[in-house]
Amino acid sequence: MEAAIHLRAIDWLILGIYFLFVLGMGVVLRRRIHSSEDFFLSGRSIPAWVAGLAFLSANLGAQELIGMAASGAKYGMATSHFYWVGAIPAMVFLALFMMPFYYGSRARSVPEYLRLRFDEKTRGFNALSFCAMTVLSSGISMYAMGLLLNLLLGWDFSLGIWLCAGIVLVYILLGGLTSAIYNEVVQFFLIVFGFAPLVMLGLHDVGGWSGLRAGLARVALAHGFGAGAWSESWAYLGSTALNPMGVERFGLVMGLGFVLSFGYWCTDFLTIQRAMAADSLSAARRAPLIATLPKMLFPFLVILPGMIAVALTQGAGSSAFALPNKPDGSPNFDLVIPTLLGHYFPAGLLGLGLTALIASFMSGMAGNVTAFNTVWTNDIYQPYLRPGAGDRHYLWMGRVATVGGVLLSLAAAYLAAAFNNIMDVLQLVFAFINAPLFATFLLGMFWQRANGNGAFYGLLAGTVAAALHHGMTLPAHAVVGVKGGWLAIEHHYPSEMAQNFWTAIIAWTSCFVVTIIVSLAGRPPAPGSLVGLVRSATPRIDAGAKPWWQRPEFLAALAIAAVVALNIVFF
Repeated sequence: MEAAIHLRAIDWLILGIYFLFVLGMGVVLRRRIHSSEDFFLSGRSIPAWVAGLAFLSANLGAQELIGMAASGAKYGMATSHFYWVGAIPAMVFLALFMMPFYYGSRARSVPEYLRLRFDEKTRGFNALSFCAMTVLSSGISMYAMGLLLNLLLGWDFSLGIWLCAGIVLVYILLGGLTSAIYNEVVQFFLIVFGFAPLVMLGLHDVGGWSGLRAGLARVALAHGFGAGAWSESWAYLGSTALNPMGVERFGLVMGLGFVLSFGYWCTDFLTIQRAMAADSLSAARRAPLIATLPKMLFPFLVILPGMIAVALTQGAGSSAFALPNKPDGSPNFDLVIPTLLGHYFPAGLLGLGLTALIASFMSGMAGNVTAFNTVWTNDIYQPYLRPGAGDRHYLWMGRVATVGGVLLSLAAAYLAAAFNNIMDVLQLVFAFINAPLFATFLLGMFWQRANGNGAFYGLLAGTVAAALHHGMTLPAHAVVGVKGGWLAIEHHYPSEMAQNFWTAIIAWTSCFVVTIIVSLAGRPPAPGSLVGLVRSATPRIDAGAKPWWQRPEFLAALAIAAVVALNIVFF
């Protein structure tokens, strides 16, 4: 494919400096890797502010940036709910109520916490499903990067993903989680400085916020919706027929705001691993709260470009711009960011924007791979395949698992090509795995009566229920296959995202109910075994002599007040 843009020497220089920097960081940090805990959890030595930025940046992979921009084009301002409803409340809950159990139990992973709280089979089930999820998520990042390099530079899709995967593999092998964390902090600042000019240039082109609203009104009317359907966040959620996402308020709040949101932020080891690497319990609790402020502002960096792109395609603005189409004629929303970069950025700035995107890809992939190698080694290999080996052996296996995780992720990259919005497939994966898992954790941490059999069969029931629902439903205009309908077509949803929300609701509810029923039918856990694992059986945390403005509760109150204000302003 012919390159859509041609990089100048300054652009290649910026990109080359970044590659050398991340590889050099791996070489330097290699000296700190002396044990498996150093490799998997950074020796629990990361400061709170670094852990907080890494906590946020681990979720800022290419699927976040490209996927959320795609969703901004496809669904409009309602995409902000993935941040203001679908992230901040769950991050606050994690910090206040769940991090004390994760960090205080000294578990090395989320599945290991399940073993301590429930039993071995529950740990094993979650470890296998989590490994599958990380491979799929990493594959989505690779797919997004392949699209980027193909469109912008004309590189072959496979060449691009194999090259960048190789760089990620090297610096994780050298520096482990510590290398990934510090690269994620660098990536955070690259994204801010690389994407802010793109938003400003796009807004100027469409005539500011008022011009964007006028352009989005034309988009909405062209699709048969009300004028504000693409520019309002809540006003058009009274019915599934009134908004492009095809959801109503209950489906959004319950499916995204509760099940998917809490299921991801409170149970996904990919992000929790960053907080668990903090140097104290206080730092581990503050890490998610530190991440809330930039998280709630990121819609203005990643969603607005999608809204600008769809408005420009409809004819808004003074410059000629149009989103490219897929072979079937539908808009390729995943190419919003790459196309805008090529359209607006001059030499130098283009290199910075491209580097920010590549950094997001590599960071997202590295986050998934470091989570995969930890869970594989500590929760599958050590207990089931090679128990009792020395620490040096498990450190070696962690590096072997890193290679395996990268190779499996490469295979998963080609699956993502079936969707025209990678955020759709990502939320589908979360609906299958994180949604039932959150029900297990909610009962496990707050109900002493929940037992191992209840947790295991609840997780199994939730996963099966998700598969049945997905297999019997289909989004509108979709063909039977990876998007559903492979058992029968009993119901059509207006969009993939609406189907995902209800898949998550059904999975969570099934797991919650089955866990309660099976637990009540069996023996309760021994009360003494729950200290440090269940809230009601654990002494409250002493805040010590810290002033009130440094306590997690104060930071949490600020985050909630700010996100409520944002929802009101953009109602």
